[in-house]
Amino acid sequence: MKAIEIVEKDYLKKNIPNFKVGDIVKVFQKVSEGDKIRTQVFEGRVIRRRGKGMGETFTVLKESKGSTDKVEKVFPLHSPMVEKIKVLKHTKVRRSKLYYLRDKK
Repeated sequence: MKAIEIVEKDYLKKNIPNFKVGDIVKVFQKVSEGDKIRTQVFEGRVIRRRGKGMGETFTVLKESKGSTDKVEKVFPLHSPMVEKIKVLKHTKVRRSKLYYLRDKK
């Protein structure tokens, strides 16, 4: 093991669900407003997952109902601000990155 992996292993989360690109997830994120901390939910489809170790991130694309608006957000997987990840639906896709969903209407 490299020296950086030895230091990082104490900070890696243990309770990460098994999800992959194409799955629909709910991400519970801590948001601080002034002196209060609340949990905000972001629900959408995972379009990218990259990296390893502490630098691993995943991108979620949220589509609004009845509107053509789409919001894309990148989450660090092992961040303390990400409270939990809940997988709503597993899907089978044939690509590793679903960037074409950004332009799809």
